[in-house]
Amino acid sequence: MLTPSSNTVLEPVCAKMAAALPDTSVHFSRFTVTRIAMDESALGQFNTAPMVGAAKLLADAKVDVIAWNGTSASWLGLDSDHALVSEIESETGIKAATCVLSMMDALYALGAKTYALVTPYTGDVQSKIVDNMKALGYECSAEVHFDISDNFSFGTVPEKQIENALRTVCAAKPDAVIGLCTNLAGAPVVAQVEHDTSVPILDSVTLTMWGALARIGAATDGLRPWGPKLAALPTKTLEVTQ
Repeated sequence: MLTPSSNTVLEPVCAKMAAALPDTSVHFSRFTVTRIAMDESALGQFNTAPMVGAAKLLADAKVDVIAWNGTSASWLGLDSDHALVSEIESETGIKAATCVLSMMDALYALGAKTYALVTPYTGDVQSKIVDNMKALGYECSAEVHFDISDNFSFGTVPEKQIENALRTVCAAKPDAVIGLCTNLAGAPVVAQVEHDTSVPILDSVTLTMWGALARIGAATDGLRPWGPKLAALPTKTLEVTQ
């Protein structure tokens, strides 16, 4: 997993997920990300050079797949993740995946046309994500954003606040709800909210694990405690770089 430097959520969650999967371990390499915003300095944090450098360190551990466990392509555009996957695979010879490309695969597998969005981001970042998704053919039925830009602070948002936001947007009856941010601790509440609302909920950390497993043809059903509907989706026909 390629991890934003100020992220405190995804590593422990991924470790818990991997502990329940047979013959699976998860390893991490960080690069600097401290703020999510639309200015040049913040956007520049996602230049591929440091990301590929971090990927090369993971390659030394002879991992089977390298995944970008971050959501930057949702506002930068999918081309940024396509380029990253291509560079990682070219430089390391190891298969690569990303959270946002896995999100697109999951929406495709669900047959979704509408979605609802929960993020910790500021309004301008949220608007850019919604605009990008609209250009891809997906309509936003409802959204909640917590108006935070400091990446570390995303990880301090209370679990109950995240759960309430997910339940609020589920009321719009979208085809799927996306909890978008890998430093937002929503994964533990997904199963209960899905059970209560019957709406598929795609948590970013769970999506990244799902996409990484799918990329190497591994079973994803072990992710059911974190995303029952996601874990049950077929993956054999999906391509992370579609």
